[in-house]
Amino acid sequence: MKEIRKKRQDYLLSLGVFILIAFGLIMIYSVSKYYSLQITDGETDKFYLKKQLNFVGIGLVAWIVFQQIDYRIWQKYSGYMLFATVFLLLLPLLPFSEQSGVGARWVDLGFTSFQPSEVAKLTLIIYLSGWLASKKVSNDINKAFVPLIVIIGSIAMLMLIQKDLGTLAAIVFISAAIITMAGLSGRLLSFGGVMGVFFVWLAIKIEPYRLQRLLTFLNPENDSLATGYHIRNALIAIGSGGFLGLGFGQSRQKYLYLPEAHTDSIFAITAEELGFVRAALIVLVFAFIALRGYKIAKNAPDNFSMLVATGITTWLFSQMFINIAAMLSLVPLTGVPLPFISYGGSSLVILLSAVGILVNISKSQQSDKTYRKLR
Repeated sequence: MKEIRKKRQDYLLSLGVFILIAFGLIMIYSVSKYYSLQITDGETDKFYLKKQLNFVGIGLVAWIVFQQIDYRIWQKYSGYMLFATVFLLLLPLLPFSEQSGVGARWVDLGFTSFQPSEVAKLTLIIYLSGWLASKKVSNDINKAFVPLIVIIGSIAMLMLIQKDLGTLAAIVFISAAIITMAGLSGRLLSFGGVMGVFFVWLAIKIEPYRLQRLLTFLNPENDSLATGYHIRNALIAIGSGGFLGLGFGQSRQKYLYLPEAHTDSIFAITAEELGFVRAALIVLVFAFIALRGYKIAKNAPDNFSMLVATGITTWLFSQMFINIAAMLSLVPLTGVPLPFISYGGSSLVILLSAVGILVNISKSQQSDKTYRKLR
């Protein structure tokens, strides 16, 4: 019998997230000052900081709302989330979007724009968790392998059309974690890995520029003024910082040398100003949040909440890994923001909503003893 006990939310998880948000605001101000002066004709150096503060406010409201909603409601409507995921990924391709057609990723709402793929990550987590936790599927998870390949393959094709390999990589990590926790056999997981390699080949076949990006990743110095420019300047920034950094606000690369310095490349500027030692603390905070998230998954009261917690935690950690690894030239460059730290509203608000769901799950825990019996 399940010994579910109500408890207070995981405040340590919340504290870790708040630390990253506060640090992100500090770094956005430092990194974006020059950009702000340019866009406002010298009127203010806080343009991007003020906008990010607005996003933080909206995100915190979403956090509060989502942590108050019983997670079981999401299971009730999880069947509709696949349609929501596909619809969201199709939105940028429609004529009324900000840049419609192949390669488009954003939708213009008039007062602002947002990236539907960020919402699609959350809806996909809820759908997969609800479907794999259902009695019909959970009795023999291996029979669900073919439908899983079709679903994830279809979503992968939509992401390839949008030319968003970073988000596709995050979705693959998330899906793999959820499917593994659901109990899919190792043989089928290996076959799924082979399918992943196939999609990488297909991505390069569809768009030859991706082969050039791969070659640039293998040899950044080969074309340092064109395809290798971004990663070259990111590595210069990180290398210039050394162990202790040049000092807060003293970055040189942020003066229009490093593209997207306050968004996807913010870790490189952080390493330049604060140094390797202090930049590494960011990774430690993410690792701490991941440990708390997986602990919530381990002690979750049912299979649905366990899979949702696993998916959300993997989302946070994998996106952090992809962003920082790209800045260190460990993986090819992708347009993935650093969670809670990079400038941008879509990612921040949706991530805080997802963490709100994770916090709600943390309020209903069961003892480790009961967990072993249940699993």
